[in-house]
Parts: sequence; structure tokens; C-alpha cells
Amino acid sequence: MTAAKKSATRRKTALPKPAKCPDCDGHGEITEAVKVGTRKGRITDHRQTGLCLTCLGFGEAPTD
Repeated sequence: MTAAKKSATRRKTALPKPAKCPDCDGHGEITEAVKVGTRKGRITDHRQTGLCLTCLGFGEAPTD
């Protein structure tokens, strides 16, 4: 008697992790200084978060 053949299965390969965005460090948000005043725009000690414009909030480095 011959042994039953196993069906061929594909091996799953792990995809490489995308590189982190250099500007936001992979978080998707950056902090900006708050400016006060109309003409001079003095910078205060307060901070606000904003969307990273390099990666558009995904946290991955853009590919060209």
C-alpha cells in the first residue's frame, strides 16, 4: 500500500514592516508651538498637536 500524498500548501511569508515617519516618529501627530499676536506672533509655552503632513497621520514613511 502506498501512503496518501499531502496537498501542497503555500508558505506564508511575513511582510516587512514599513519604516517609521522621520518627522512624527511613527505617531502620526506632531506638536506645534502656539503663536499669539497679530503682527509679531509671539511664541508661548503652550503646545498643540496637529496632523503630520509628511505621512498624513499614518505614521509610515512616504514612498516615492
